[in-house]
Parts: sequence; C-alpha cells; structure tokens
Amino acid sequence: MSINLQPRISFRLLGRSFLAFVLTPERPLLDWLMELDRKVGSSPKFFANRPIVLDLTGFMSTKMEAEDIVAHLEYRDLRLIAVEGVAAGWLPERLAPLPGVLQPVGMFTPKEDGPLLQPAADRTSKCATLLIDEPVRSGQIISYLEGDVTVVGSVASGAEIIAGGSIHVYGALRGRAYAGAAYAGTNSYSGARIFCTKFDAEILVIDGLYRTADDFDHALRGTPVQARLDHGIMNIKTVN
Repeated sequence: MSINLQPRISFRLLGRSFLAFVLTPERPLLDWLMELDRKVGSSPKFFANRPIVLDLTGFMSTKMEAEDIVAHLEYRDLRLIAVEGVAAGWLPERLAPLPGVLQPVGMFTPKEDGPLLQPAADRTSKCATLLIDEPVRSGQIISYLEGDVTVVGSVASGAEIIAGGSIHVYGALRGRAYAGAAYAGTNSYSGARIFCTKFDAEILVIDGLYRTADDFDHALRGTPVQARLDHGIMNIKTVN
C-alpha cells in the first residue's frame, strides 16, 4: 500500500502598521458636523478610502448620541472601522474598540492581574532616518514610523509620505506629507517638522493637525518652506 504525502502549505502571520484618522466630535454637534462637511467638500481626497476611528471618550455621549454620530459618518461614506470611548453593547461588533486601546474607567474594567502597559518610547531620543534616493511617484505610499523620512527628489501629486518624525523633501512636494504620525494623539510628537525645497503640497499633517491646499498661502507656492507646530497651530514659512 502506498501513501501519498501532500506538501504542507506555509502559513505566515505578518504584522503591518496602517495610518487611520481619528475623529473627535465636539459640542455643539451640529456645528462640528457642518465643519466636517466643509472639510470633506473642500478636500474630498483627504478622507478617500482612509480608515476612520471615532473617539467619543471626551464627548460623554449617550447611547442615542453615539448611534446618531455613527449614522452621520456612515451617511457621508466615511470608512468607519472602530469606535472608542463607549460601552461595548452600544455598537455592532464591526465597530468594536481596537485592540490595545485604553477605554475610560467604567466602560471596560481591566483585570487587576493583567499585564502592565509599557511606557511610551523616549521621544527625546534621536530618530533613525529612512532615505529615499529617488522620486516618489503618484499612488506610492512611503510609511516609516520609526523616525524621519528624507526624499532626494520630488513627491508627486497623489503620493504620500508618512513619518514617525520629520519629513525632508529635496525637491518638489506635490503630494501629502504626514509628520509625527508615530505619536499623533495622546502620545504627542509636536516637534516634528516638514521641509521641502519647492512647496506645492496637497495636504500637510503634523501630530494629527492638518492643513489642506485651500488653507495654504498662495505666495508660498514654489518656494522652499518649513512647516511646524507653534502652540497647537501649524505655521508654514519660507526658508531663506
């Protein structure tokens, strides 16, 4: 009797990091929704196919308010993947809080003998740098959350650079730049900056605060600039 041995299929689990936007509603809710509509209307590509996390931790919503906000976001065709800061039974399973996210006291009670959270990385330590020695084409996404990203060349319209630290572009920046992405939110990295030798960007984001092309000073177009945060406000200035 012969036995045919079938080759075993290799099964691998890989970990990846994805950039998701976090929306934090404010009161009055109607005014916040109107401002959201203005942002979506002026920059429809900003939210295009981007995962959205709704954070209601500071909103102190009721179950009905949480359901209404979710309905409003989904009506606007935003890609909502999770909701934080509400009771688990308020929402369908598809919008369950993301793993590893702390919830407000009283919503989810952690076990006393559970593992302790590790402290955040020392943000004063020197960041490593990813060097891209060629232009970044439209549709390409460069994501490096471990430190700075330096591009020797231009970043085309429709391309994205996502850096845990600062972004340096030795050429034209026509696409989107997200700096300080590794610590955006509660673990702030507001010291991140964006530099380029020819400014023509679609969107700039530093530590979760963003500005779109409609908000840029037209006098800055085509000039070398530096973008940084000053007291929670993004300033974009020409570099001499």
